[in-house]
Amino acid sequence: MMSSEILVPGWLQQLLVVLLRFTLSCAALVNSTNGTECSARGPASYIVVFTGHWSPQTFPKQYPLFRPPAQWSKLMVVTHNEQYRLWQEGAPASDGMKSFAEQGLTVDLVKDAKEARKRRSVGSMYRTAGIPSGIGHSSTEVLLTPRSPLVSLIVKLIPSPDWFVGVDGLNLCEGGKWKQEVTFDLHPFDAGTDSGFTFSSPNFPTTPPENITMITSQKPNHPANSFYYPRLNELPPLATIWVKRQSRLPVRQQNRLSNHILPDASKPHRFSETPLDCEVSMWSSWGLCFGPCARGGLRHRTRYILLKPANSGSPCPELEEQEECTPHNCLADQ
Repeated sequence: MMSSEILVPGWLQQLLVVLLRFTLSCAALVNSTNGTECSARGPASYIVVFTGHWSPQTFPKQYPLFRPPAQWSKLMVVTHNEQYRLWQEGAPASDGMKSFAEQGLTVDLVKDAKEARKRRSVGSMYRTAGIPSGIGHSSTEVLLTPRSPLVSLIVKLIPSPDWFVGVDGLNLCEGGKWKQEVTFDLHPFDAGTDSGFTFSSPNFPTTPPENITMITSQKPNHPANSFYYPRLNELPPLATIWVKRQSRLPVRQQNRLSNHILPDASKPHRFSETPLDCEVSMWSSWGLCFGPCARGGLRHRTRYILLKPANSGSPCPELEEQEECTPHNCLADQ
């Protein structure tokens, strides 16, 4: 009697297993990139315009006026795919990001991006000159390809412990087409590598380093923080980014350093002034009591202004207070 089972040679079984594993891996790859691949035809050229709105009217608290005054570092832009991250909120800063956020140095970031470009996860890198004031513009033309449709960028606040503004993985390819224009506001981030509270804080490393977090009007929740505005629900935009597609491809730049200023983008943005309430110190201890025993004496205590009010903020309260008392020599006579 003949068996109904089919005998399959060992080599054929191994071949079937290999084919099955290959099919499953391909399916997993398709699922992991589903919705993120760019099917646009050909590259696209964009102009990226950074505009700083860091002014003493909008951010009056501890606004840096000297040594150095408020300004912006170089704008660094990287085009890439999902296999690369320049920075990420909620994740620790890389060594290169630490150097940039604390000192404005791009050497390590450029080195990391060049290594990523060898793996084809980075397309190109671009840098602009810095902006010597809190209000101003810088821009650069960037070239995106379907292989690298994402844009990430960073700009450091100067002076600051480790604060920056930036964009993490903006996808300019949607539905198989390149987007025409994108505009959005930027808010400050803390790189988590320095524990300073104010713009001019001395270097004080955070040990162990913390994750990158957004700075808000009430976080960190400490009155000494330069961005602490408890009366505001949210901070005004510290900067804006405008990305617009160009009809031509960008001119090749040898050093990838540019600083185009567009006339249409140079119009200043108007934001309402941020009220800054007066802040005073704690009262000093009471002074000695002086005066005649017959009428009684007076003693005084004082406090001083920590932060002057600005932009119609609450005025300062009284800085000196007195009350009646009995002189010590009168008590001794009794």
